[in-house]
Amino acid sequence: MDEGWPELSAPAKELFRRGAETALDVRARWVDDLHDASLSSERMRAVAADPVLSAAVRRSNEANLLQWATANVRAPGARVPASTGPEALATARDLVRRGLDQRALEAYRAVQGVVWRRWVSTCFELTDDPALLRELLDVSALSISTFLDDTVAAVVEHMDAERAELTRGAHAERRAAVTLLLEGAPISRARAEAQLGYGLTGSHTAAVVWAGDAGTDQLEPAADAVMRAAGAGRRLTVVAGATALWLWLPVAGEVSAVDVARVLEATPSVRVALGRAGHDVEGFRRSHLDALTAQRLLARLTSPRQVARYQDVQLVDLLTSDAARVEEFLTDTLGRLADGPAEVQEAVLAHVRELGSTTRTAERLFTHRNTVLRRLARADELLPRPLADDVLGVATALEVLRWRAGWLP
Repeated sequence: MDEGWPELSAPAKELFRRGAETALDVRARWVDDLHDASLSSERMRAVAADPVLSAAVRRSNEANLLQWATANVRAPGARVPASTGPEALATARDLVRRGLDQRALEAYRAVQGVVWRRWVSTCFELTDDPALLRELLDVSALSISTFLDDTVAAVVEHMDAERAELTRGAHAERRAAVTLLLEGAPISRARAEAQLGYGLTGSHTAAVVWAGDAGTDQLEPAADAVMRAAGAGRRLTVVAGATALWLWLPVAGEVSAVDVARVLEATPSVRVALGRAGHDVEGFRRSHLDALTAQRLLARLTSPRQVARYQDVQLVDLLTSDAARVEEFLTDTLGRLADGPAEVQEAVLAHVRELGSTTRTAERLFTHRNTVLRRLARADELLPRPLADDVLGVATALEVLRWRAGWLP
C-alpha cells in the first residue's frame, strides 16, 4: 500500500467496489457523458472537429474509465496507477503531430468533473449513513484526482518525448514545411521543395488516409493503393498522427472514388478523403483543406462510406454544418420517405438525376420502367408534398441520406 494513502473500512470498501461495478456497467452510460464533456469546450474545438483526434480522445476516455473502475473492483479505494497504455501513447502522439500543446489536455479536467458528479450520485444511492458516506467520498475524491493527475503527467511526458522526436530528422522538416504552406506563411518555393522532396509547381490532389488502431499497419499499403488508383508515380506523405497520413499526389484529373474504393478492398479498416485537384502552392493548400472537409463530413454523419471526394460532398457539407437544422430539414422535406424503403429513395434520386426520364432511370437502376413508376408513386404517398412540387428539396435531402447511410454512388 502507498505510504500515507488512507485505508478504507471494510463496509466502505464494499460500497466502493459496488460503485466501481456501476461505472463499468454500459447501461449506466458513463462513457457517453465523458465523451460529451471532453470534447465540448471551446478550447477543444480543434480536437472535436478532427475525426482522428476525437477518436483518440474517446479511446482514452474508455481506457481510463476501465482502468480506474476495474482497479477499484479488485482493490477498492487503493491508489490506481496512471493510465499509460497504448491509448495514452497514441493520444499524445496525435496531439503533438497536429501541432497542439498541453492545453488540449483540458479534456482530462472536464472528464474529472463528470466522473465526480456521477460518482457522488452513485454513492448517495449506495448508502444514507453519514459517517460511511463521508469516508467513501473523502477517499474517492483523492482516488479520482490522483489517478487523473498521474495520467496527465504521464501523457505530458509522452508529448515531450514525441515533440523531441519530431524536432529531428526528415519528418520534422516535412511537417514544418507543410505547416508553413498550409498557413500561408512566407516560405520560399525552393526551400519548401527542398524540405519536402516534392515539387510545388503543377497540379496536386491531396488525400487524407486514416484508420482505427487495429488498421494502423495498413496505412502505408493503403496510401500506395490510392497513389496507384490516381495514376500517380510518387507521393508526398506527412505522418499526421498515429492513425493518419496526409498525402499529396501530382495529378490534375479527377480521381475516381470507385477506383479508390476498389483498391482499398484489401484494407477495409482504412478510409480515404480526397480533395479537388489544384494548381501550384495555392492548389496544394486548397486540395488539402478539401480533403479535411470531406473527412470531417464522414465523421459528422457517422457515414460508413470508405471513400469520399470533396466535389461529391460539397453540397452535403454545407447543408449539414448544423445537425439540429439538418434533422428538421429532412423531416419537413421527406416526411415518411426519410424512413421509407431504400429502393424507393434510390429511385427518386435517380429519377431526378436523369431529369425526369423514367426510361433512363430504369436503365440506371437496371430495372423495369414499370417498377420505377411504382416506386415513384410510392414516394408520392410517403412525401409531405408530391415530388413534382419540391424536386430540388427532395433530391437534396436524399443526397444527405445517401452519404449518411452509405448508399453506393
